Amino acid sequence: MTTAEIAPQITPDELKKLAEQSNAWPFEEARKIVARLKAKPKDEVIFETGYGPSGLPHIGTFGEVARTTMVRHAFRVLTGDKVKTRLIAFSDDMDGLRKVPDNVPNKDALALDLGKPLTQVRDPFGTHPSFGEHNNARLRSFLDHFGFDYEFMSSTQCYKSGKFDAALLKMLARFDKVMAIMLPSLREERASTYSPFLPIDPQTGIVLQVPVTAHDAKAGTITYEHPDTKEPVTVPVTGGACKLQWKPDWAMRWVALGIDYEMAGKDLIDSVKLSGQICKALDGKPPEGFNYELFLDENGQKISKSKGNGLTIEEWLRYASPESLSLFMYREPKSAKRLYFDVIPRQVDDYQQFLEGYPRQQDWKQKLGNPVWHIHNGNPPVADMPISFTMLLTLVSSSNAENAETLWGFIGRYRPGVTPQTHPKLNDAVGYAIHYFRDFVLPEKKFREPSEVERKALADLRDALANLDPAVTAEDIQNVVYEIGRREPFLDHAKKAKDGRPGVSLDWFNMLYQVLLGQEKGPRFGSFAAVYGVKNTVDMIDGALARSA
Repeated sequence: MTTAEIAPQITPDELKKLAEQSNAWPFEEARKIVARLKAKPKDEVIFETGYGPSGLPHIGTFGEVARTTMVRHAFRVLTGDKVKTRLIAFSDDMDGLRKVPDNVPNKDALALDLGKPLTQVRDPFGTHPSFGEHNNARLRSFLDHFGFDYEFMSSTQCYKSGKFDAALLKMLARFDKVMAIMLPSLREERASTYSPFLPIDPQTGIVLQVPVTAHDAKAGTITYEHPDTKEPVTVPVTGGACKLQWKPDWAMRWVALGIDYEMAGKDLIDSVKLSGQICKALDGKPPEGFNYELFLDENGQKISKSKGNGLTIEEWLRYASPESLSLFMYREPKSAKRLYFDVIPRQVDDYQQFLEGYPRQQDWKQKLGNPVWHIHNGNPPVADMPISFTMLLTLVSSSNAENAETLWGFIGRYRPGVTPQTHPKLNDAVGYAIHYFRDFVLPEKKFREPSEVERKALADLRDALANLDPAVTAEDIQNVVYEIGRREPFLDHAKKAKDGRPGVSLDWFNMLYQVLLGQEKGPRFGSFAAVYGVKNTVDMIDGALARSA
């Protein structure tokens, strides 16, 4: 990390001092790791995120990797980038397939492999040697698409290569301690057959959920009763002949890989505690981390892959940029948030406001608290979005634009010289806005009938706009709109204008959007009319008055 990368006007040492005092959550998390290193120094800090490849990567996968990357960068700043860091994206691809997913082809064929490790389950898509490898490839492509710096690691490869052997043998040596930790957390029926080790049947390849009848730490083996033949079978716990139940597996992995930091969802709080206890039983130190809150759908229900509620990563990227999604993930990770389509416009425009505000922040303490600093690893790009996303949506809605050319016609008139070539990010936003309008705004579009008082106000606004100079500014238009609205029932007596007269309530502006555009709210009306064109705005008012005549 060079001085040029972090900022030309501040040294790494100065930045480090400010970061030590920053209350931005990535720095708060990174300071835990700094304290951990002081207690037990090491040359390399390892971050981890986990992925279960029984399904495709999803928005939660993005969130966990994005947030961990932010903490990793914050740690690099706090240590002057003098400590090597790695981020392992770990795939639990040796887990047995418990059920056939709903969103895959060839389900009948997949059902034949139930119980087998995911890397031994046939690929229903026919593109890879196994279902696990197919989903692993999707994960890597997914992470690469967003430019994450990570090291992919497969559970199957770690077990079979012997990478986990030493930790597995230690787990076997501490078998009774691990059982003492796990059994109190299990229902009586489950506890009666529980074993941290799951042997893999050499004939069928199925991950067996069977009780262990004997274990021999010296020989490195376990013995179990075969579920079909009832004969005792003795197998080594090393070399991929067995795998661990997932909580012991998580703990073993922390020890084997030397993990220093891993976050997890709030629903895994108890699992983190249990795995932490097992980790200590293996003479390891559980990683630092925190439990992030879960996402909710529009009804306040927890997002579920099986239910399909909420938004997918593909859906978000159809309507908005990856940066806006990163902002959503940055914000309040310990608070539950609705993950539904109506949160997108605000994230897009807020991201842009944070980006535009960043160069104007003279205080570096403020800069380090700006989300874009963390989203862009301390090097935010120059803001170059002359029109807000909310404005684009309103333009699409007002013109019923079915193509980008129509929208660019308005933009080019309002901002001469701004083209798809000069502003590629804006061109992307135009496409997002059209998709968003078609999928969400248009189906819900309902024009409200104006009252007689509102009709009179609209007619007066129409006449006032019609008399304006074509080169009028957005501010002049806003002043006209404000003045026309200065009447009952739109007066706000609690809010005073500069001349001492009552102000204008939001009801006036909300009415304009409800009656003229069939939507509840919109951007500043003067700015909208300037982009849309005064004549077009007059025609729109004429249309609304004709509809309600």
